[in-house]
Amino acid sequence: MKTVLFCGGLGTRIREYSESIPKPMIPIGNHPIMWHVMQYYSQYGHQDFVLCLGYKANTVKDFFLNYRPQAMADCVVSGFGSKVEFLSEPEADWRVTMIDTGIWRNIGERLWAVRDQVRNEEMFLANYSDGLTDVNLDDMIAHFKASGKVACFLAIRPPLTYHLADIAPDGKVREFRSSDRSEMWINGGYFIFRKEIFDYMREGEELVLEPFKRLIEADQLIAYKHEGFWRSMDTLRDRQILEDMIEKGSMPWRINDGAVGRHNVAVAAE
Repeated sequence: MKTVLFCGGLGTRIREYSESIPKPMIPIGNHPIMWHVMQYYSQYGHQDFVLCLGYKANTVKDFFLNYRPQAMADCVVSGFGSKVEFLSEPEADWRVTMIDTGIWRNIGERLWAVRDQVRNEEMFLANYSDGLTDVNLDDMIAHFKASGKVACFLAIRPPLTYHLADIAPDGKVREFRSSDRSEMWINGGYFIFRKEIFDYMREGEELVLEPFKRLIEADQLIAYKHEGFWRSMDTLRDRQILEDMIEKGSMPWRINDGAVGRHNVAVAAE
């Protein structure tokens, strides 16, 4: 199943990094966060990626065109670098299609721009490329298949801790409760679509606004609720939290550490 990755935004809330590199290329640990996202999908057998490029597209292209797995794996080097023996797991075969979808386009416009890349797919995955989770992707896909709907998104609890006030029209406070006890859910940026999604889209529209409104009206949108780990990298604090997790060896998005190895990357660029 193909996976569309949106990686062309400006990342204005983490500008300290994104002024020099696109947000999905900001490293956590020794790898860009997008690499971690791709590794997550790869562990479930989804290794065909369509990258929607935009801001500093050349940085993403350079990463894959000059991909050196030996720089990211345990290895033995001999012959003054002419021979490299890998000590990690066998390669996973990533196929990466890179499409420049423009700098100022929104997520909906980027998906619309790569519709020809997924037109033969019964279903495809999509992701914002800036968040990590431990959701069981196989179960999410099975749930979506059984629903027969056109679109599904990962629903997660707001990652902020605050108190919600239930206030009557006359100003009387009925209750205070913490956000984790509320029924608030937000979009976690992990999507599954059938190819019919494009019937609900119009050029220039943001994905989760007008198209999702049409899907809701047609009863073709479902949410997959996830109470487990999820964190996006929107700010420097978010990045530091993810960095600290990696430093401590706590990486719940790595479903199977044995699958985290080097990669053979086949690249198609447009």
